[in-house]
Amino acid sequence: MNIALLVTPFSDENLQLAAQVGATDIVSIYPGLELENLLSIKRRVDSFGLKLSVIERYVPTLDFIHGTEKRDQQIEDFKTLIRNLGEAEVPVLCYSWMPDDDWQRTSLTVKERGGALVTEFDMRNPETFQSVTGFDFQSDDPTPAPKLWDNLEYFLNEVIPVAEDAGVKLAMHPDDPPIETLRGQDRILSTPEAFERLVAMVDSPSNGICFCQGSFASSANEYDIPALIHRLSPHITFAHFRDVVGAVPHFTEAFHDTGKTDMAACLKAYLEAGVDCPIRPDHVPTLVGESNEHPGYHMLGRLWAVGYMRGIMDSIH
Repeated sequence: MNIALLVTPFSDENLQLAAQVGATDIVSIYPGLELENLLSIKRRVDSFGLKLSVIERYVPTLDFIHGTEKRDQQIEDFKTLIRNLGEAEVPVLCYSWMPDDDWQRTSLTVKERGGALVTEFDMRNPETFQSVTGFDFQSDDPTPAPKLWDNLEYFLNEVIPVAEDAGVKLAMHPDDPPIETLRGQDRILSTPEAFERLVAMVDSPSNGICFCQGSFASSANEYDIPALIHRLSPHITFAHFRDVVGAVPHFTEAFHDTGKTDMAACLKAYLEAGVDCPIRPDHVPTLVGESNEHPGYHMLGRLWAVGYMRGIMDSIH
């Protein structure tokens, strides 16, 4: 496993910090469809002795998820992105099938250890549920689960051959929070069985999984996360290292050493299962002096997490 960082903001200072603390790989947000934009990001990352390994976040997906009249054009754009990654030798593209666009939370300012700020999801009273993360897409005509599955199969049949030709691995992120229905909209990728169905639709090394530990850990099913890593390991092409306290319908994010999961056992599971892919700390607490403008994505918590991860990795090798 190679420790990766998504640095926010994407600055020379933060890239240098990533190199200084021992991260080897960098994750960048969606660069648009111009190849030169991607190559420019790659050259900047290279200049710090790091490797641009993953593109994720803000990748346009809603039209092909819901099957709108713009679906085929958005799929063609996705293919262009894949080809650009192949040309730039960026091996992984992470995306999701969340029909409301991205992860949802009800608070961004719950206090953790030492007053650090973390996010919370609380749906114990569905009547008062309101997302505060800014990803509040809601269709006037919700797409039912069978149609979401049909749209997914259509999408995979279109894009996986392109990914194979480009040498790019796709990494599907689980629904976050992992619930079957949110505000009247079905969601289909919350369980191990759903991910096994996903990879069986098009059997290919390019049709892979982003194993988000926190998403699976916040499930009401209370999964054994290390066991789940072993179960899905043949298909894991990217991993998110994070944890929570609680589970649906109510959970909060945590420091990597204050959540409910045995995080050392998780890293050991990746090692034992032979998973070899980038892994990044995700949704870190906001620490003192940081603005919390981008909850979960500030830098100090990431630096702490890298040290924590490296310590565990050294102990299990």
